Amino acid sequence: MAAVQPTARRPAAPGLGEVLARLLGEGRQLVADYAELTVLDARRAAIRLAWILGCVLVAAVLIVTSWMGLVAAAIVFAWGHGASWPIALAIAAVVNLIAAGALAWFTLTLAKELPFTALLRQLRGREPEPPQ
Repeated sequence: MAAVQPTARRPAAPGLGEVLARLLGEGRQLVADYAELTVLDARRAAIRLAWILGCVLVAAVLIVTSWMGLVAAAIVFAWGHGASWPIALAIAAVVNLIAAGALAWFTLTLAKELPFTALLRQLRGREPEPPQ
């Protein structure tokens, strides 16, 4: 007897609704993947920023203690060469005030330009300012 072979049926082509649903699902998954990547990158950046700030804090403490050691050495040196304690301390205080004033001036020049000024200027449609 001859074997009857079932006719192979090709699967039906997906309809427009099914294609659109699949496209929408893939788009949603793509957005979710990008959002997860953004969150992970932000978390990694925050951890690195914390490490950087911690290292800067430790470095600042070390710099301050070394500055104090240098000032104390200068006071002892001045006193050893005949200067009185009050004059040596006054000179050290003046040097510290001058350094603090220079840092304050530098900080003010940095703070004059607010963050995101270029972005805000672009969004408002203003012309860029000439370079300074």
